[in-house]
Amino acid sequence: MVVVASSGWGLERIIDHVGLITVLAGIVVGYFVWAAVDQWVLHRGRKGPVHWPILGATVEVLRNYDHLNDWCVPYFLRDGLTFPCGLADVKYTFTADPANVEHILKTSFDNYPKGELFHKTFEIFFGDGIFNVDGELWKRQRRLASHEFSSTKLRDFSSVVYRDYSLRMASILSDASATQRVLDMQDLFLRFTMDSIFKVTFGYEIGTLKPELPDIPFADAFALTNEIASSRFMNPFWKLQRVLNVGSEATIAKSAKVVDDFIYDVMKARNAENLQNSGQRDLFTRFKLLNEGGKELTDKTLRDTLLNFLIAGRDSSGLTMSWFIYMMTLHPHIEQKLFEELRDLDTENVVNGDMSSKELPQTGGDDYFHERVERFSELLTFDALLNLQYLHACILETLRLYPVVPLNPKSVAADDTLPDGTEVKKGEFVMYAAYAMGRMPSLWGPDATEFKPERWLVDGGVQPESPFKFVTFQVIKHIQDSSHSFFEFFLGYLL
Repeated sequence: MVVVASSGWGLERIIDHVGLITVLAGIVVGYFVWAAVDQWVLHRGRKGPVHWPILGATVEVLRNYDHLNDWCVPYFLRDGLTFPCGLADVKYTFTADPANVEHILKTSFDNYPKGELFHKTFEIFFGDGIFNVDGELWKRQRRLASHEFSSTKLRDFSSVVYRDYSLRMASILSDASATQRVLDMQDLFLRFTMDSIFKVTFGYEIGTLKPELPDIPFADAFALTNEIASSRFMNPFWKLQRVLNVGSEATIAKSAKVVDDFIYDVMKARNAENLQNSGQRDLFTRFKLLNEGGKELTDKTLRDTLLNFLIAGRDSSGLTMSWFIYMMTLHPHIEQKLFEELRDLDTENVVNGDMSSKELPQTGGDDYFHERVERFSELLTFDALLNLQYLHACILETLRLYPVVPLNPKSVAADDTLPDGTEVKKGEFVMYAAYAMGRMPSLWGPDATEFKPERWLVDGGVQPESPFKFVTFQVIKHIQDSSHSFFEFFLGYLL
């Protein structure tokens, strides 16, 4: 009896398992049939990546997250300058069409805000700064920033700061060359931009660019907070992680606190100064003394406003310089042309008697080199930079292929139709792809993927392109001009 009962129970379990497997197999087969009907019948000819039921293109996007900028380029080349990309319950429309970009950023600007999702994603880092707000708050900050960045006093102050830190950088590179020391150039560029832009913004020296290249907790926390906040877009579980205080959300909570504590400590120290008579021309001092509508800006407003400028300058400038130097290593003939342009500037000023009358060391060696660099730095004024047209063209070409913001999402506030006929619905997102735009033969010709500064030059001068074809800086023109001058100051010294 025992044996029979045992055998019967075993048979029932087998039948149950077979039934379960059959059901699961049916679900899997049904899912793939659903997917096939959706892809090849209901949406036959749909552009972009394959969209799976429920999941959309989420799996493919996550698999290619580390090279997302390059991932979307083949779809633009194959399907045209606009294609859909659904991520689970969120639909994106990717576009590289200048007409669509102009519609999003200008014609129907109010219909394409950053949106609540973007704001919540970056609030821990951006706060309510210009890169994380919409509407009147954005317009107010844009107006303030535009006024300050066009100031001659700020321009003169920043040129002194950039020159000072460029000389420090040149000294580090010279010493490394003499001692055969290997340096991580991108890390060095990010240190340079962090120190110099923080000085211009807050009037305070961080010290990451000291000769020993120390690790500064604030700088490390700044980079980590930026990285994790950006990754939230591809992490559907980040809000749950934040509630549970686990994983990357536990990390960003700590790093963001380090950033905030440091910023507020610096502001507290600066507030203790007599700013009215300090003679300082940094942005913190200028904003602190600004009474908008009869009200002094709060520390929270100052933190958000100024930190956004730091965020914009540190990574974008540092990474652009890294790509620039990489392009020079790949194109030595272009580097030679740049050197000749800078040498001509040097020669012309010596001939015209514009160089300092101070005699150079006659012994050569390190003393001679450092003195020559310092003397040359005196030539790179804002006015002199206007004559360095080939350098300017090389920077523009670097930004064309490696833009500051390669992918930029905007939410859709109301149903709309883009100029190319693409319909977008309220609650969806549009993503204009500046990185891909720089690689489109339909926009830049058959040599679009080539590094060719000459494409910017007409009769020896730089010919600007439409800001909706060359989508690099989309906030304030004066910030763009300041950034270009920043690049030119430093790269002129380095080359």
